[in-house]
Amino acid sequence: MLKAILKLVTLSFLLWLPQGHATPIAVSAARIWPAQDYTRLTLESKHAIRYNMFNLNNPERLVIDLNEVTLGNALNNLSKLVGKDDPYIKSVRVGRFKPGVVRMVLDLKAEVKPQLFILKPVAEYGYRLVLDVYPVQPVDPMMALLDGTPGAASTPTATGKPAVPADDKLQMARSLNTDENDRPVPGSTMPSNPPEMRARTLIIAIDAGHGGEDPGARGRHGSLEKNVTLAIARKVKELIDKEPNMRGVLIRDGDYFIPLMGRVAKARKANADLFVSIHADAFINSKARGSSVFALSEHGATSTAARWLAKKENEADLIGGVNIAVKDPYLARTLLDLSQTATINDSMKLAKYVLNNLGDINDLHRGHVEQAGFAVLKSPDIPSILVETAFISNPSEERRLNDKSYQMKVAHAILGGIDRYFAQNPALSKPRIAQIN
Repeated sequence: MLKAILKLVTLSFLLWLPQGHATPIAVSAARIWPAQDYTRLTLESKHAIRYNMFNLNNPERLVIDLNEVTLGNALNNLSKLVGKDDPYIKSVRVGRFKPGVVRMVLDLKAEVKPQLFILKPVAEYGYRLVLDVYPVQPVDPMMALLDGTPGAASTPTATGKPAVPADDKLQMARSLNTDENDRPVPGSTMPSNPPEMRARTLIIAIDAGHGGEDPGARGRHGSLEKNVTLAIARKVKELIDKEPNMRGVLIRDGDYFIPLMGRVAKARKANADLFVSIHADAFINSKARGSSVFALSEHGATSTAARWLAKKENEADLIGGVNIAVKDPYLARTLLDLSQTATINDSMKLAKYVLNNLGDINDLHRGHVEQAGFAVLKSPDIPSILVETAFISNPSEERRLNDKSYQMKVAHAILGGIDRYFAQNPALSKPRIAQIN
């Protein structure tokens, strides 16, 4: 009798609930990753969040309504995560808008192009509601290189002026906007090179692996691959910028995520001559040790380990979070030669020089360059290599990876390989592959 009454009460309660009622969703974590390229805001939960987004003008605001979400600590403290140096978000306000709806208002510093999407659970993450706030005009890595803005090839001096002199900037602009016959590249605005200015500046794209939502591998003592790779990448750039007629471009210069093909596209937009991706991987066996260098393969991996590593690195987009519904705003469609044989051959030469130098400062995991289908190495016209500096999963190598002197030794090894590559393969005026937006 009592059970029958309880069932009747429960049924009556369910019938009384408003239509569409759902169990409230708790936001377990909130994160903000600011960068010049874009700012990402992430809300993590055990269940997917239903949402509605719209813009308001004068002043610029972005409004997101979260349905059936509880107003807990993660959301209440979200405003504290916005930094003063965020390029796009001025502040965030969160509050209960009406029953069943939490409203999030982002006060913006300028007009933006937002993308809002859901990521399904992967690795350590639950469901993620991701907001990417892009500038209306994407950051041009070539203009950043010439202007000397942070994250580009030159660093502002104490006076606030770019370290790249005006004459050098002019030469770079001219040399990077003409073809092998000194004719202007279609779409460029700089005049062609006079004969005395044909020695052009070499551009090296330096890619710090992982970043933002994608931490990469973890060491036993808590080190994150994304932090180690960025530290080494900055040192490589520092050394390259001291070389005559050579400049480094950091693909990422902060803790934020860039999709794999977005890294390739950014290097191509900077007209890079070489692409070096820096990593510090982990393996199930903590005794695995040594440095490795990889190039792209057109015909399968050269070993089971290389295939496993390529698969693992290619999953970075799943962990970092890519909006598959919208084309990446930095990716341009490119008219490509179907064969990358010549580029891969040059990649192998560069990889061998770098590997030989790494052998002077660390054990080599394998004594030869390996190849596999790494997505980040798939530039059709830029020799590209992936450097595994050491195993962060090995406690002794983890300690070395966090040591600034070892990081500098790795940077010198990479630069030495680059210098030897150009000594054996003089850089000519670089032909361009046509792009259509």
